[in-house]
Amino acid sequence: MTSTPDLVIRGGTIADGKGGDLFEADVAISGGRIAEVGKVAAKGKEEIDAKGKLVAPGFVDVHTHYDGQVTWSQDITPSSQNGVTTAIMGNCGVGFAPCRPADHVRLIQLMEGVEDIPEPVLSAGIPWAWESFPDYMEWLSKRNFDMDIGAQLPHAALRVYVMGERGARRDPATPEDNKAMAALAGDAVRSGALGFSTSRTLNHRTSTGDYTPTLKAGEDELTAIAGAMHGVGRSVLQFVLDQSTVHEDLPMMLRVAENTRCPISFSVAQADKAPRRWRQTMDTINEAAARGLSITTQIAARPVGLLLGLELSRNPFQTHPSYRAIAHLPLAERLTHLRRAEVRAAILSETATATDDPLFFRPNYDKMYLLGNPPDYEQPPENALGPQARRQGRQPEELAYEAMLTDEGRGMLYVPFLNYADGNLDAVHEMLREPSAVPGLSDGGAHCGIICDASFPTYLLTHWTRDRSRGEKLSIPFVIAAQSRKTALSVGLYDRGVIAPGFKADVNVIDYDRLHLHPPKVHYDLPVGGRRLMQQVDGYDATIVSGVVTQRGGKATGARPGKLVRGAQGSKPQMDAAAS
Repeated sequence: MTSTPDLVIRGGTIADGKGGDLFEADVAISGGRIAEVGKVAAKGKEEIDAKGKLVAPGFVDVHTHYDGQVTWSQDITPSSQNGVTTAIMGNCGVGFAPCRPADHVRLIQLMEGVEDIPEPVLSAGIPWAWESFPDYMEWLSKRNFDMDIGAQLPHAALRVYVMGERGARRDPATPEDNKAMAALAGDAVRSGALGFSTSRTLNHRTSTGDYTPTLKAGEDELTAIAGAMHGVGRSVLQFVLDQSTVHEDLPMMLRVAENTRCPISFSVAQADKAPRRWRQTMDTINEAAARGLSITTQIAARPVGLLLGLELSRNPFQTHPSYRAIAHLPLAERLTHLRRAEVRAAILSETATATDDPLFFRPNYDKMYLLGNPPDYEQPPENALGPQARRQGRQPEELAYEAMLTDEGRGMLYVPFLNYADGNLDAVHEMLREPSAVPGLSDGGAHCGIICDASFPTYLLTHWTRDRSRGEKLSIPFVIAAQSRKTALSVGLYDRGVIAPGFKADVNVIDYDRLHLHPPKVHYDLPVGGRRLMQQVDGYDATIVSGVVTQRGGKATGARPGKLVRGAQGSKPQMDAAAS
């Protein structure tokens, strides 16, 4: 190298994203690209001493819901605090374009219900400076962020835009409807959409209780949309299915993929009621892949778990009449009531009742834990409140009540409801090693008051390569490759996810021994003081986006080199040649 590099990372231990052995090297960056990996003689304009540190590609998170946040914030937190340098939004069929003014409230109610982002936050934060999807992309392209963002066309928004009330109430699409949706889907890809997303789960409802408009969309509708998109350019069809109907819906989605040649990506998880059905699903996927279909399965890095508490969206006593009588009060006032012996006795004497809320489960105290500090997401079943209470000769409701009163009413309970049927993460270990698997489902930007999983990329490193004590681990090269290169390839971003000359200079410098997740806490930093769960992370010495340091020592630098990614980037043969 003859010119002066913009940045040189010195002497780090490199996990280059290709899955091979770790090695020690310098990394030179110029013009937003990696210029040299090896012994770099030239002194950079800026240098980072990475001796003893892990140097890895920036993480690509393919399953987030920042569709609203990107319109009011330039900082894509908490994902940007967890080593993510590219986030893909517009998953699960929900988003905010295309949308006519008359449907603003409808799409907000859908996002609020599906992704637990409060209506006041969305109503105050979203400027609605667009109607069509290309308009939305054009508007976003003028903004800068602390990471790159990519967008998918959400099916619910498209369906309502074309079909109006018929689409919202899930009427079958006519051939004319399909033609119109297909044309708009093609326009979306031309404007830079990385894919199209849809949902077929009963759990996805509006805040008023209505099912998502896409729930029973016909095969002809999905085929028309996917075919139009893939005919224009590389795009992926992302979807979420119910375990109970996977035997019907998955073959249909595979037919759509086979008929359109469109790559597909969908979530696979272990459910309590059928703990090995995921294995059958994977076998079906592997058979389809052997026939030449391009399929990615998104795997959660740990249990998908609910956080329950007095400051959060839900708690075990929310349907008890005596709690409901005070539920509207501010936390401090509720706490005063809850500490009274007569209120406690009344609430504990009552039982939970049925509700239409898909994320309220009648409390099962044999599956409810105290998360702890540091948070432990793979606790043995005997740690659950039910077994604890039996050992103490008490009722588990008492333990839950007392736990939520700790920390001035901010104590949280943890209820894993996916990926923990066996009381351990062995199934997740097996899933992550599947050829089709990529880490997914972090839901960054969503579930503000009940789930805090945007830290999945960090957890992959801390738990699976270092801290796990209840089963097999994974190697650092494997995890880095999965969270950077494999995820990037799955959405057509061939230009990133590898530390090699010619690739986009998205890099993490990590103090691996210090990498650590703190327990979740509630922050009130969304528009109109809206609430969201966040986890402090230690150990990221630097996160670099397009050659610019955006996070240093866990603090934002204020630099925002990130942009909207428009469409597939680079070509696989070209970038594979560069990486070899």
